[in-house]
Amino acid sequence: MTGYKTITGMSLRQLSEALAAGEVTSRQATQAYLDAIAAADGDVAAYLTVTGPEALAAAEASDARRAAGKALGPLDGVPCGIKDNICTKDVRTTCASKMLEHWIPPYDATVMTALQKQGAVMLGKLNMDEFAMGSTTENSAFKATHNPRALDRVPGGSSGGAAAAVAADEAVFTLGSDTGGSIRQPAAFCGVVGMKPTYGLVSRYGLVAFASSLDQIGPLTKTVWDNALVLQAIAGQDPNDSTSVAAPADYLTGIADGVKGMKFALPKEFLSEALAPDIAAALRKTADRLTALGAAVEEVTMPELDKALPAYYVISSAEASSNLARFDGVKYGFRAQNFTDIHSLYKETRSQGFGAEVKRRILLGSYVLSAGYYDAYYKKALEVRALIKAAFDKVFEQYDAVLSPVAPTTAYKLGEKVDDPLAMYLGDVYTVPVNIAGLPSLSLPCGQDREGLPIGLQLIGKPFGEAALYRAGYTLEQDRIGG
Repeated sequence: MTGYKTITGMSLRQLSEALAAGEVTSRQATQAYLDAIAAADGDVAAYLTVTGPEALAAAEASDARRAAGKALGPLDGVPCGIKDNICTKDVRTTCASKMLEHWIPPYDATVMTALQKQGAVMLGKLNMDEFAMGSTTENSAFKATHNPRALDRVPGGSSGGAAAAVAADEAVFTLGSDTGGSIRQPAAFCGVVGMKPTYGLVSRYGLVAFASSLDQIGPLTKTVWDNALVLQAIAGQDPNDSTSVAAPADYLTGIADGVKGMKFALPKEFLSEALAPDIAAALRKTADRLTALGAAVEEVTMPELDKALPAYYVISSAEASSNLARFDGVKYGFRAQNFTDIHSLYKETRSQGFGAEVKRRILLGSYVLSAGYYDAYYKKALEVRALIKAAFDKVFEQYDAVLSPVAPTTAYKLGEKVDDPLAMYLGDVYTVPVNIAGLPSLSLPCGQDREGLPIGLQLIGKPFGEAALYRAGYTLEQDRIGG
């Protein structure tokens, strides 16, 4: 072996190199992760479905390819987990909802096809907030996921299972989805790396829609280098998704070039009293480190950001109410048993099949789209969206990236805010502007608070500026490890 304590302790880069060198087989790695899931997931609850036999079969196929000198790439034989709103052919995809509890897709999402072409091994499907609506993964219809860094804390959401699986060494990497921070916030809470790509960079085909103009699939990993490798594998234009675009996807070339000469903007609006003191201190320390490493960090004013949160919840809820109208008990999914006519079927199915948070957003979305309120709410939210996009465009005329917190606090206790949705919504204040503007954003650890909980840093980039974010993130990560 290679001197690592355990296979599951390796980063993706380390495991990929060990597989290529013949120091470990994919079957050994996959079995190690399945054993880790069996040992730890009773406490963490990251997985909804574990596909053990299928994973071992895929691992053996990978080992056979390597033995024949036909490895498919650096991800060949690498075990991963997939958020349960990403369609996987012949494997249950529930969206953590009673509505889809027994649904088995007849096709793969485009990102799954991309991973299969690379030879990645799927370990199973990961827990989430129902239909990706929530910030704690307590809104799952089946169970609440726990933060591996402190089991009495939330892992964040909605990709809480995806972040927890990486933090608990239950997957080398995972795929999540981000509509308003659902990759970055759990990455910050669990102390891992998460990327929300530029809108259109990764195909949404096969991602069960929450808010179609905001949703993006992205990777969660142990390191920045690992994250860049996974995004390279899943990025690309897809004829099945008309919003996807062709863009260069080489994120590893130049990743170690440092930040000398780069300019970072730090919005004053992100340094309000709502930000926990430990997080503010970590953000200031990061700004100082960037300066010491040869970059420039300057404060800027972006008053439009204050309008982002209400605009996001109007737009996302409106799109959710439209997207979730398809779940009516007629075509697939849950169907109520007792009904008298078609209207009764709709009512009973949706009343019984959806959880409280999903119902809340459907109601809000239907309200803002109604004839009497469309202009007052939805149209205004779209106008605010344009203002926020223009504000970022103006900043990016002078700066390479924006420096930001991920969340106002570190991970809070399970049950602490589950009955206060407004408090949870306010936790998205730093992440939703990115989705509204369609920008890329990288979340990475930048320290711990006084209780030892991870603090996350957010780097926001220009459209299709993922390479610059990875370069800056890798530099900060290596500096922190060295420090």
